[in-house]
Amino acid sequence: MDTSSVLGIIMGAVLLIVGMMIEGELRIFWSLSSVLIVFGGTFASVMINFTLDQVKTVFSLVRIAFSSNTAVRSEEIISTLVHFAEVSRREGLLSLEERAQAMDEPFLQKGIQLVVDGTDPDLVRSILEIELASVEERHQIGHRMFDQMGAWAPAYGMIGTLIGLIVMLSELDNPDLIGSGMAVALITTFYGSVASNLIFQPIAGKLRIKTDEEILLKQIMIEGILSIQAGENPRIVEEKLRSFFPNQRRVDSGRSEVETQAEGVTTRA
Repeated sequence: MDTSSVLGIIMGAVLLIVGMMIEGELRIFWSLSSVLIVFGGTFASVMINFTLDQVKTVFSLVRIAFSSNTAVRSEEIISTLVHFAEVSRREGLLSLEERAQAMDEPFLQKGIQLVVDGTDPDLVRSILEIELASVEERHQIGHRMFDQMGAWAPAYGMIGTLIGLIVMLSELDNPDLIGSGMAVALITTFYGSVASNLIFQPIAGKLRIKTDEEILLKQIMIEGILSIQAGENPRIVEEKLRSFFPNQRRVDSGRSEVETQAEGVTTRA
């Protein structure tokens, strides 16, 4: 679970609720019709603009946005690739096939299988980069979906406000209802703005970050697979793959390995 995303939404919701409670009772900010207009209209537009199969991925995209970052996963992938480099130098490339199939990483499985089959290195890179571009394109659909939701929610909020104003103006012969009618009309715009700025747009931004992390991870896999095919020294392979990360990330990783080794020595002692 991505702690930052969860804390951000909780913090935003709590601050909004506290702010509303300071200004008045919470019930005055509730309007079922406004909820139906903003969220119902937004999702209706999503269904019109995207295919049904794409719309079905909304909840899985939310789960991805709130999943933990790929830092730990990248360390596992690098360790696996370095181990594969050691095994291939000791036992040959064919020994990697069964090990790769045991992993829950289709992209890495595909790359190792291409190498085991004796595919030309340039062709291996070309095939994997095409697969990488396909993954990026699929992710872009999710980004666009939440970007559009972030744009449509305030628009439907304005539509709800116009509906409220029309209803209010139809009651001009009763001045006592004008104030409350205006409040209800504005609530819809409030809902649309909150939904856009606290939910839809932040999720779209987080999905972009997740895509960048996933693309980087797959680029690491490509370089690792090609290095294994070239028979490079495992230590060189590790250094090459870690060069994808900022210096601080590499320092932290190295410190963790030293601490782990120190703990092992202490335990044996």
